[in-house]
Formats: sequence, C-alpha cells, structure tokens
Amino acid sequence: MPDPSLYTPAFNRMADDDVRGFVAAIAAAQLVTVGEDDVPDATFLPVLWDGDRLLGHLARANSHWRRVVDGAPALAVVTGPDAYVSPSWYASKAEHGKVVPTWNYSVVHLRGRIHVHDDPDWVLDVVTRLTDHHEAGRPARWHVTDAPEDYVRKNLRPIVGVELLVESVEAKAKLSQNRSDADRRGVAAGLAADGIEPEGLVAP
Repeated sequence: MPDPSLYTPAFNRMADDDVRGFVAAIAAAQLVTVGEDDVPDATFLPVLWDGDRLLGHLARANSHWRRVVDGAPALAVVTGPDAYVSPSWYASKAEHGKVVPTWNYSVVHLRGRIHVHDDPDWVLDVVTRLTDHHEAGRPARWHVTDAPEDYVRKNLRPIVGVELLVESVEAKAKLSQNRSDADRRGVAAGLAADGIEPEGLVAP
C-alpha cells in the first residue's frame, strides 16, 4: 500500500476515538478504484465499518464493479458536512486585515484491498445490517423481514456486494482549530447566520 496521502496538520487530526463514530454517522462513502486500463472509477455507496472491513453494495447495472481488480488497492472517502468560511467573520479582520477565505470540512480516508461479492446471501447480510443501522432509534423501525422473502430476494438481484479490507485510516477535521477563540466564535456566528448548524459539524 502507498504511504498515506491525506494532508493533515497536527491540529486537524481527528481523535482516534471519534473516527468510527464519524463513519457510522455518515454511513456512506465514495469508493475509488482503478481498473486494469489504469482508468479510475468512483461510486457513492452506503457503507458499514465492521472491524477491519468496510462493507457496501453497488448496482449491478453500474459497470464499476465489473472493472474492479480483485484484491487491488482501493480508497473509500467518507465526507462530513462542509462550508465556506468568509474572512469577514474573523474578529482579526478588524485588527489587522490579514485574513483569507477557507473551507471547513471533515473527512476520513480508508485504504485497503477491494473484493466484490456476487453472492445473494452475502449481500442480504450487508443490506440487513445497513437497514438495521439506519432504522435504529426510529419509533416504527422497518426490518428487511417486514417485506415478503421472495420480494426481498428479487430486489437483491440488481445489486452486488463490495468489501474493503481496511489497511490504513486517515482522518481530518478542519474546523478552524488554528484560529483564535474570537475568530472561531465569529465563524460559528457566521455559519449560523448562513443557516448552517455549526456545532460539531463545520466549526469547533
């Protein structure tokens, strides 16, 4: 595997204890692979991080899965909320004017070896677990078993499973950590005025 490539200053590193929670909350990723012709493919898909495996599924009609080289390196990018940060929000703008725009965001890169699973039982297990994850906490939870079994099996045919055996994890939260307390308060106020909820998402 190549060396990690996500540019992450020390003050932007996401705490290890927060990474799995972040991925579980987003529960979706851009899966990036490179085919035998060296052409990259990317697909947005639902994911579940289980131990050292990232699990998901692709539409059978999506040619991406057919282009996957079994066991080849792959990258899954899990992205959280993001927002433009105006320099006019910084208290330091009034002090010295030496400010520029930036972008706040959080992201996790998971790298590993990719495998495709064209097995209905394997896919059913992933779909069931993904459903249970997203239905948890709802007042009227829907279960895969609520639908007729033959209907479920029919709807498994148009999808295939993918499994990323995770070998490295890089996590970055760029949330104005390098700014002063006054500047961060300004960012939070500016984001709120723009209708963006800042708490824990795109501002510290």
